[in-house]
Amino acid sequence: MSGLSAGLGRVAVGEIALVRVTVPLVRAFTTSFGRQSRREALLVRVTTTEGTVGWGECVTPAAPVYSEEFTDGAALVLRAHLVPALLRRGRVVDADEVRTRLAHLQGHRMARAALEVAILDAQLRVAGRALAEHLGAVRDRVPAGVSVGIPDGGVEELLDQVAGYLEDGYLRVKVKIEPGFDVTPLSRLREAVGPDVALQVDANGAYDPDSPTHIAALDGLDELDLAQLEQPFGAGRLLAHAQHAARWRTPVCLDESIHDAASAADAITLGACRIINIKLGRVGGLAEAMAIRDACRAAAIPVWCGGMLETGIGRAANVALASVDGFALPGDTSASSRYFESDLTEPFELVGGHLLVPTGPGLGRTPGGKLLEQGVVERVSA
Repeated sequence: MSGLSAGLGRVAVGEIALVRVTVPLVRAFTTSFGRQSRREALLVRVTTTEGTVGWGECVTPAAPVYSEEFTDGAALVLRAHLVPALLRRGRVVDADEVRTRLAHLQGHRMARAALEVAILDAQLRVAGRALAEHLGAVRDRVPAGVSVGIPDGGVEELLDQVAGYLEDGYLRVKVKIEPGFDVTPLSRLREAVGPDVALQVDANGAYDPDSPTHIAALDGLDELDLAQLEQPFGAGRLLAHAQHAARWRTPVCLDESIHDAASAADAITLGACRIINIKLGRVGGLAEAMAIRDACRAAAIPVWCGGMLETGIGRAANVALASVDGFALPGDTSASSRYFESDLTEPFELVGGHLLVPTGPGLGRTPGGKLLEQGVVERVSA
């Protein structure tokens, strides 16, 4: 596939709208950078002049804690810059032109990704083609992992949560960690689940490579036969990652440090990681996600698809991405019920530790229901 729009026709855009929806979480989700009890979803809705509707989900959190992006900022940049720049050169457009027409603007990858996916979803729905098929899917179901936040109830609650997820059938368990919640709880967890469970940790950059105490904790985790140690240091600390990755047995996985194919190539060349987590929102969309996949595949670096508490709209895009060649490890493509009592789309359900890849046109999921009806809609003018 030479581009996202290869083999597809362009669409004539009639309207682009931003839809903001609040979706409660079934359990508060705590990481090293904050706590969420609900998902404030920002959706991009593209309606063609013929009435076809395409959707994309902006994965920004409410505050700039994961990266510099946040939901109010994403809404502003979409409204004031990205959408006007896209439509200024004409309302007939395709997903590849989202990239080229916005090339003069800097940053805001999550907002760009939502716009790109919405345009592509509309194109695919017109063509009657599924996103996964279009990307070159090699499987009709993807192995599902689960991400476990830092629990309010400490180690005992962690053990209870993980036991429940393993009983549900998840094939990999990822535990969020931070200084003070790392070696002791993970040692207890490893003892409880045994040596055969694929167990990994995610620090979201919470550890200081210049702190002996922090390094001692990470060295302790390295003794627990973990599948991965994800993003121990800050996004810009590639050299520190390389220094410690060389001496740890546990493979270092990078997340926040990877924002495009060039940064992935740099990290691989430096030896800063042995695994890469690809989040299509973080890297600016599906086109860049596939470019990173290509760079990693050429270097024999396995990748997996990460999640950002997406509703069924963003989850559908993630599952399609995880179905293509090169995504060799279970990702954060958990069932809808892991996060929401009621999703915005038909829920994704766990089947034998896997999620089925949608086969309907476009994303294969269409949002609806009371939560969407209660959303705030803002129509964006060119």
